Amino acid sequence: MPYTEAQRKMIHQYPAVQDLEAKAKKRIPFVAWEYLQSGTGAEDLIDKNTAAFSKVELIPQFCKGEITPQLGTTILDQSFALPFGIAPVGLSGLMWPGAEAILAQTAKKYHIPYTLSTVATATPEEIGPLVGDRGWFQLYPPRRAELRKAILKRAQAAGFHTLVVTADVPIPSIRQRTRRAGMEKPKISPAFVWQALTHPQWTRAVMKKGMPKLRTIEEYADYKSNASIADFVAQELGGSLSWDYCKTLREEWKGPLVLKGLLHPKDVEQAIAIGFDGIVISNHGGRQFDGAPPAIDVLPELAALAKGKTAIIYDSGIRNGLDILRALHQGAEFVLLGRAFLYGVAALGAAGGDYVTALLEEDLINNMLNLGLEKV
Repeated sequence: MPYTEAQRKMIHQYPAVQDLEAKAKKRIPFVAWEYLQSGTGAEDLIDKNTAAFSKVELIPQFCKGEITPQLGTTILDQSFALPFGIAPVGLSGLMWPGAEAILAQTAKKYHIPYTLSTVATATPEEIGPLVGDRGWFQLYPPRRAELRKAILKRAQAAGFHTLVVTADVPIPSIRQRTRRAGMEKPKISPAFVWQALTHPQWTRAVMKKGMPKLRTIEEYADYKSNASIADFVAQELGGSLSWDYCKTLREEWKGPLVLKGLLHPKDVEQAIAIGFDGIVISNHGGRQFDGAPPAIDVLPELAALAKGKTAIIYDSGIRNGLDILRALHQGAEFVLLGRAFLYGVAALGAAGGDYVTALLEEDLINNMLNLGLEKV
C-alpha cells in the first residue's frame, strides 16, 4: 500500500522507527516511557537482541531484471498482505489512550493481525468489531478454570480468530526501572501529577478516554480480597501453565492455537506433540528473564525442528524491514512487533499505527529489491 499524502509529509521528520521512539519519549509521561522501555535485571538482553540481529548478514544477488516484491503470505489459515503483525503489549493504553483501538484499525486496514493482550486497557468486545477477522487474542493463563473459560468465551464471541498462549511468564519479572518510576504500585502522586501537567497531549487524551485500566479482567477482581487489580493479576494469572493445561486449551479453543515464548527444543517438540498450530520463538523482548539467549540466535535450530509441523512465528528485537527479512531468513514464517507500533502511536496518536506499517512495508520492499528477492 503506497504512502498517503499525510504520511509522505512525515517521512523527512520520521524516516525510521527510531525517530518515532525519540518523539514518543518526549510526548508521554516518564512512568509510561519506563514501562514501555524497561527490561528485567541488568537489561542486557535488550541490547543482545539488537546486536544479534546485526550479525545476520544476507548476500545480494543481482542482474535479475525487473522485480516486483510480493509481500503476501498465509499462516494459521489466514492470508495476510504483509509478513508481519502486531504483538500483544499489556497496558498499551498507558503509552497512549486508545492505543488498542488504533492498532486494531491499522490491522484491519493493512490486512495484518493485531494481538490483544489479556491485560489490555480495552476489552475483546471493544476491539473485536474494529479488527474484524484479523484479531488474535493473547492469554495469560488463569489459575481458575472458570476464569479461563469466561475469558475464552468472550474472545471467541467477539470474533477473535487465533489464541496466543503466553508461556514465558511463569511469574511477573522484576523490572527495576518501572519500580523506580513508581509503576509497581501506581498512584496519583505529586510526581505523577507533574508528569501529566508537563505532557498535555497525553493528559488530554486520558481525559477523553479515561484512566488506563485492565478492562478485560477488572470485572473479575474481588476487591475485598485483593487490594488492587495488580494484586489480582499476580494471584490469578500465570504460574500454572503446564502441558496438561495446554492440552485443555487445545480442547477448549475452537480455532488456531499458538504457544508464545519458546526458546528450548524440548518445549517446541512438546508443543508440536500436543497439537499447537503455531509457536512463537521469543524471549519476551528482554522483559522477562535477562539470562536468556537472543531469540534470533536460537531461531534456526528451532525452526528446523518445527518446519512442516507447526507455524513458526518470531518475536523480539525487530525494528525495521531488514530485521523482518533476517528473521525470515533464519527460519521464521511470520514475525510480530510490539514496541515499534507503540512508539508510533505514542508519537503520532491515531496516525501512528498506519505510519509504522507503511514505514516497515517500504523498508521491506527496498531491502528485497537490494537482495534480488521477489517473494518473502
